[in-house]
Amino acid sequence: MKAPNLLAVPGRSARAAALHAGRAGMLGIATLRALAHPRRYALETVQHAKFIGLDSLPLVLLMGALSGAVMAQQTMYQLSQGLPREIVAGGVVGGMLTELGPVLTAVVLAGRVGAAIGAELGTMKVTNQIDALLTMGRDPVVELVVPRVVAGTLILIPLVMLANAMGIFSGYVTSVGILGLSTGEYVDGAKGYYHHGALIFSLVKAVAYGFAITFISSHVGLRASGGAAGVGRTATRAVVAIIVSIMVLDTVLGPVYKTLT
Repeated sequence: MKAPNLLAVPGRSARAAALHAGRAGMLGIATLRALAHPRRYALETVQHAKFIGLDSLPLVLLMGALSGAVMAQQTMYQLSQGLPREIVAGGVVGGMLTELGPVLTAVVLAGRVGAAIGAELGTMKVTNQIDALLTMGRDPVVELVVPRVVAGTLILIPLVMLANAMGIFSGYVTSVGILGLSTGEYVDGAKGYYHHGALIFSLVKAVAYGFAITFISSHVGLRASGGAAGVGRTATRAVVAIIVSIMVLDTVLGPVYKTLT
């Protein structure tokens, strides 16, 4: 009886990962090259910006409001005796700008937008619509990938800013209406923590997450196979890959921010 090869599975996984990385790199290069021709994708970019941004706005605002309220309550509960209550506002502002605002907005869009893009492009792939575009001499990267990537990268900036603002306002309402802080205490605490570096860091995260969401979902969608069942698996893979990438980016960007500030 032949002994099992314990290195076979890890070897296949490593080979598949390297193959995916290579294909993603090629798609990334093609995407960057296509950016030089904005007239070819400007209209589609506006249409995708509406889907990614405007249609996602209610959910993003809801998540921001809930996050700010929870952050205020948790900060208040963890205060020790003798510490100024203004720290509550600092916790809300700091948490929303550097972590909760960008990350939760990205996770919301990973589920809503990432799955949709993966399924849409996956359907086009398994029904040979991508091949039809190539046959007609049209570039799928320019027509399908670039508009989504540009729209997602740009539109996440205002979405994150609105989520931050909603979270800070919700934290104020919770702090004053439930936790007993005065408006002056909350405003003083917010002013004491806020600095431009935190806001810039929040926007940098927004750009990184917006690109990751749309690029990864496009890449996964273009690699779909296996009919209707394959499209479902593609949507799932896109969401999982996006969320993992968000966590990796958050882990990498955090120390960079601490170093620069």
